[in-house]
Amino acid sequence: MPSDAKLRQVADIMARVAEDTSVPRNIRRAASEAREALLKEKDDDVVRAGSAILILDEISNDPNMPVHTRTTIWNALSILETVRG
Repeated sequence: MPSDAKLRQVADIMARVAEDTSVPRNIRRAASEAREALLKEKDDDVVRAGSAILILDEISNDPNMPVHTRTTIWNALSILETVRG
């Protein structure tokens, strides 16, 4: 799968997390920030993925995160880690 398709896929996943009202607000905000980073087309794909990874990695161990959301974020991180320049 091309890296831009992976970035779009993860951006869609982050949109769903950001809209999920069962998820704490700080986690929804981080998902929105990660999505914005992924959609910055002026940046290189690797930079966009790296920015999103930093944001998601920071919240991935939040104790208030629902289990289903943590799994979703880990899956998104796995996809982002396959993006190469």
